Amino acid sequence: MPFGFDPRPGPARHWTTIVILTLALHTSTPLNSAIAANDYPLTADSLPHEGVPQGRLIDGAYSSTNTLFPGTTRTYTLYVPAQYDGKSPAPLMVFQDGKGLADAWKVPTAFDNLIHKKELPPIIGVFISPGVVPSTTTNVLPRYNRSLEYDSPGNRYSRFLIEEFLPWIERAHNLVFTPNASGRAIAGASSGAIAAFVAAWERPDSFSRVFSSIGSYVGLRGGDALPILVRKTEPRPIRIFLQDGSNDQDIYGGNWWLANQEMLSALSFAGYEVQHAWGDGGHDSKQAAAIFPEAVRWLWRDFPKPIPASTTSLNPFLSQILIPGEPWSLVTQGHLLASPTANPRGEIFVADPAAARILKIGTDGKESVFAEDTGNSEALMFGAEGRLYSLAAGQQRIVRYDEAGHPELLAEGFHGTDIVTLPIGAFFTDPDNRKIWRLGGGAAIKETEIEIGHLSGIAISPDHSLLYAADASSRWVWSFLIQSDGSLTLAQPFFYLHVPDPAVDAGADGMAVDTDGRLYVTTRMGLQVCDQAGRVNAIIPTPDVEWLSGVCFGGPENNTIFVACGNKLFKRKTKAHGSIPWGPPTTPAQPRL
Repeated sequence: MPFGFDPRPGPARHWTTIVILTLALHTSTPLNSAIAANDYPLTADSLPHEGVPQGRLIDGAYSSTNTLFPGTTRTYTLYVPAQYDGKSPAPLMVFQDGKGLADAWKVPTAFDNLIHKKELPPIIGVFISPGVVPSTTTNVLPRYNRSLEYDSPGNRYSRFLIEEFLPWIERAHNLVFTPNASGRAIAGASSGAIAAFVAAWERPDSFSRVFSSIGSYVGLRGGDALPILVRKTEPRPIRIFLQDGSNDQDIYGGNWWLANQEMLSALSFAGYEVQHAWGDGGHDSKQAAAIFPEAVRWLWRDFPKPIPASTTSLNPFLSQILIPGEPWSLVTQGHLLASPTANPRGEIFVADPAAARILKIGTDGKESVFAEDTGNSEALMFGAEGRLYSLAAGQQRIVRYDEAGHPELLAEGFHGTDIVTLPIGAFFTDPDNRKIWRLGGGAAIKETEIEIGHLSGIAISPDHSLLYAADASSRWVWSFLIQSDGSLTLAQPFFYLHVPDPAVDAGADGMAVDTDGRLYVTTRMGLQVCDQAGRVNAIIPTPDVEWLSGVCFGGPENNTIFVACGNKLFKRKTKAHGSIPWGPPTTPAQPRL
């Protein structure tokens, strides 16, 4: 949300000043004593001094050539420190709202002083304004992109910076930025602050330090959900400094003061390295300017040492599932992989539909071809008899393979996309006809019409009483009661998934269940983990979230998660153990409601 900010480029930009009072850190240790209300004087670090080399300021304009924010133009200012040699990769700090923020926070002067005293590395500052789509005639307004770019959770703005704008700046000005996240920071005020946080949140591989002033973590475009996502998501390697005042805005989108405290609470809960400066001011830049030198000292301390991800989240779901220090590792790549599954020995079988084959990954990690000419098989699942069921989408067949990889035809005429087996038979999805079918006694049996928009993955509860079916066109996973005759009844949209901006659905596809009844769903945000009551309690980011096509438990102890991400298969050992749908039913503990 603007704070006295004119989004028009050029001299019309201005900043208003309201007031803030005290400064305190997350540890409650004051950086300075309480000062009179409405008085936040700049420190010596923000004032010019003789003998201190001054960095160069370079102004420019940029017109977007990409489809992320098409047709936008924007101004920018570069700060290049006098100590930059033009050869070595330089640390980088990106500021939203362009030269207006540079002037309001006295950033170039503070950088001059702190770099000269060797309290900061020779940082290149990039001050970028929000985009504007120019009007076609003089009597209409241009389209101002500030809220779209800054207030929106999601990866569009981070992608714009990382994929488009920053590489262009390097080429246009003969600069070299460090590619390492430990050498990249990002900052902003108000909507620019939430933009800075989201950029680091979405791309911690590119930004690991965040300065957030009077951040708009409120209901403008969904930013009010960020504290919840911070609490649920496996912590990322980010260090954050927050600033706000008790007289910040309280308007239609929410209360900024309360929202910033909620963000601090969430970050602390999740174990992040976070500090804060609270005052009694309003929606302005005054306190941020006063504390900026101290804040960046804290953010950049220990540079170039990487910032580690926290392992101390208070989220019990994460601590019950994840092993500290156990990362994702690559199993195989170079194949267009679909849904993986495991046999009773924990060996992994994964379909490669583009090559019409099924791959086998041994517990020793060795890869081999299990079957070829599979009819573009996508979904796999072992059955109670130890054979591998496969949905051959290209041939519209259901086949079953023996241990030698020889197929047996079970049914024809079905374009199934996922399958799950039980001792009584198998269920599979038919999204084209919006049906779930049961395979038993050698024949496909029609079960029921399904209200789900686009059926994708299915799974079974550990006690075999419920069938879960994901709707790839919404945020829901449905729950069906399985009757003794195998029919499905009492359907409900039950599991509520998080949807990232700008998507309109969660992208739910493959699913797996552990022995404690938790449901793991591959989504656009990674693995969303739900409790039995239908709530997402944890989100586990995966190495690639552009396309997650399947998940399963496997390994010798059935406690390793395998996730297919595009043309790669990753694994991660966990504390959880996978439920085996084709094995004996088990009853998990009753969920906390």
